[in-house]
Amino acid sequence: MVVTDQDLQYFVNTLKNSSKYDFSEYSDKSLKRRLQKVLTDFNLDIPSLLSAIKNKPDFSEKIVREITVNTTELFRDPQVWHMLRTRILPKLKNNKNINVWHAGCSTGQEVYSLMILLNEMEMFEKAKVFASDLNTDVLEMAQKGEYKYRFNIGYLDNFDKVIKQNPLNYEEFNDVPYEKYFEINKSKDTITMNRFLTEKPIFRKHDLVKDGNLFFAKFDLILCRNVIIYFNYSLQNKVFDLFHSNLYNKGTLLLGMHETILGPWANKFEKIGQAYIKK
Repeated sequence: MVVTDQDLQYFVNTLKNSSKYDFSEYSDKSLKRRLQKVLTDFNLDIPSLLSAIKNKPDFSEKIVREITVNTTELFRDPQVWHMLRTRILPKLKNNKNINVWHAGCSTGQEVYSLMILLNEMEMFEKAKVFASDLNTDVLEMAQKGEYKYRFNIGYLDNFDKVIKQNPLNYEEFNDVPYEKYFEINKSKDTITMNRFLTEKPIFRKHDLVKDGNLFFAKFDLILCRNVIIYFNYSLQNKVFDLFHSNLYNKGTLLLGMHETILGPWANKFEKIGQAYIKK
């Protein structure tokens, strides 16, 4: 069955009226695709889905967890991390504290990636790390810091590219052992982050649609990668407003590879690759 515009509207309105979630400003295209998958996975049609949302609060939570997209990986897009390492983070070197917010952190690999990089740059101790997501299941996984080895094995290449190699000088090689940061257990099929990493971040459930800044802090760096791509133009601007007002001057917002700031907020940031510096 194909999800029509009307089906989508019924779904969004029912969810909004029966729960605390508002998907009305999500991108129709991506929301339709996710809704289609939910109907298939749960073997439901639209009327039975809407009925379950109205009558079972727990089911609404489950559907929201299914609808929200959760894909992340260790040092995703190594070129972005090189840019962070060479152009963004060195400017924070003399700060007394460095406040970081990972908005839409999913299962947390990016949270750990940044902490590993900060540690290699001798900036770990002064960093305060906050991370949030709408989906409580992925937040639990992020707090635990345990991932499937076979699923993540390709990402060890990313670790090598970012932590061991220097793209500006290929003769330089830092032989950083994986066990400095995580334990690989092939028989259990796990990669487990070391305790000093899992103990550091503060994780919170957070809805970018309606929640403000839950952390009572201003930030030097906000990472929100591959999240706003699922929002419509109006909601994107609301979120940029939230980020802009909670960044220090010259603070950095980092977006995903296929995301950009358009419209009124573009003039309030200076763009360096995928990084946007607050003017």
